[in-house]
Amino acid sequence: MKGLIILVGASLLWLTACAQEATGTEETSFTESSEMDGFSIERVSKEDFEGYLKHNPDAALVDVRTPNEYNQGKIGDAINVDFLATTFEEEIGKLDRDGLTLIYCRSGGRSAKALEKMKKLGFTNIRELEGGYLGW
Repeated sequence: MKGLIILVGASLLWLTACAQEATGTEETSFTESSEMDGFSIERVSKEDFEGYLKHNPDAALVDVRTPNEYNQGKIGDAINVDFLATTFEEEIGKLDRDGLTLIYCRSGGRSAKALEKMKKLGFTNIRELEGGYLGW
C-alpha cells in the first residue's frame, strides 16, 4: 500500500511537470515589462539584468553613484541620479513611476537604499543589479 501511494504521488508530480512544460507556464528568469502586473520590485543577477536591458529598450537605466564614479564608467546609456545628492528624490521623481526602472550603484548598498526610497515615492516596477557596477 505504501509503495502504491509513493508511485501515485510520483506520477502526479511527473504529470504536473509535463503539463507546465507543454503549456509554457514554466517560470523564466525574467519577464518583459509589458507582461508585468502591478507591483514588482526585486534584486536580480547580472544575467537577468542584461535580459531586462535587452528586452526592454525603453526602460529607465539609472546609475545612483556619484558623478565622479559615473564618469569613470557606466552601463550602456545609464543616466546619473546621485543617491547621495540632496536632490535625489526630486530627480528620481521625474521618471515614470510605473515604467520599468533598472538601477545600480557601485556594489549594491546605495541602490538598495535608493530602491527603498523609490518604493516610498510610488515606483512599482524596479530591478536592482545584484553586486552593482563592480559585478557587471
